[in-house]
Amino acid sequence: MECRLGCGACCIAPSITSPIPGMPQGKPAGVRCIQLDENNLCRLFGDARRPAVCAQFQAEDDVCGGSRDEALATLQQLEEATRVITTDKA
Repeated sequence: MECRLGCGACCIAPSITSPIPGMPQGKPAGVRCIQLDENNLCRLFGDARRPAVCAQFQAEDDVCGGSRDEALATLQQLEEATRVITTDKA
């Protein structure tokens, strides 16, 4: 499957813990990446500064679904299911 142009779901829904130019601490889940332009295209696509996790992401039917809204919902569910819960035991 090819990425859906203008989707940007993978640049919004998941958390990214590696540095991104303009976001040195990465980005939390649900926060729009600063490198996502007004057309929902990555400004760093093909750039060596693009985080490895972004470059390794492959669009898949079961993740991206049939629409941007489906992709956002699925990625949000995956993010929630894999979120690490920390407890502070003082």
